[in-house]
Amino acid sequence: MKNIIACNLGSYRQFRERAYPHLAEIGLTNVEIGVPSADAVAAVQSELDAHGLTATSLLGSCDVQSETVVSDFQTTLEIADKMDVKVIFVSVHAGETARHVVYERLRAIGENAAPSGIKVCLETHPDLAHNGDIALETMKAVGQPNICLNFDTGNVYYYNHNVTATTEVQKVLPHVGAVHLKDTNGGYRTWHFPTLGEGVVAFKAVFQTLNDAGFYGPFTMELEGVEGENLNEAGAKARIADSLQHLKDIGVI
Repeated sequence: MKNIIACNLGSYRQFRERAYPHLAEIGLTNVEIGVPSADAVAAVQSELDAHGLTATSLLGSCDVQSETVVSDFQTTLEIADKMDVKVIFVSVHAGETARHVVYERLRAIGENAAPSGIKVCLETHPDLAHNGDIALETMKAVGQPNICLNFDTGNVYYYNHNVTATTEVQKVLPHVGAVHLKDTNGGYRTWHFPTLGEGVVAFKAVFQTLNDAGFYGPFTMELEGVEGENLNEAGAKARIADSLQHLKDIGVI
């Protein structure tokens, strides 16, 4: 099977309105976009189609601390189903809410997602999935296969000491539903996410580990940049093109 490679439009920074033509130019056909409003779905789909693009994941909001999160999330599921997108990316934080309550809410969301075959994927963020051990604990406690993980190759370094992306992903292999491709200099709480291939992440090993487990994507480039830099449009586009080229160079495309 071939790996599904996509790009998060946030990688284009403030120049994202010109992302679609550039993606078509470099031959990347998959994108991760925000969940459109219900009345904008047709227009968004039309624009994607016009550029030969497919939304392989949607960025959704999921406030698990809210008593109404299950019903609130239903609209997101309906929009994803209408767009035939099978992965919804969410960042969740339990905060002071009792863990068993959060798990119940996530389980209910997963049950609602199941009929459409949608995977709701939790980002590698505190406090439910910021490393392999915590993420595995959450997955086991939720126990619903449509609640999965979005494994972020850069965030595991940002939020933890003495880890590698390869060892952390091995801990959660059965639960990975999506991946964010992000490089890093490896510093704890250090905002240094450069072009893929310029940091410490062993992307070829990460891909091999996931492929061996039967996972082929979506792998979504999320290029968040380096603190203090000021990329212009050409620089932002070059980082995306060069990151895509790195994936080709290591043989995962």
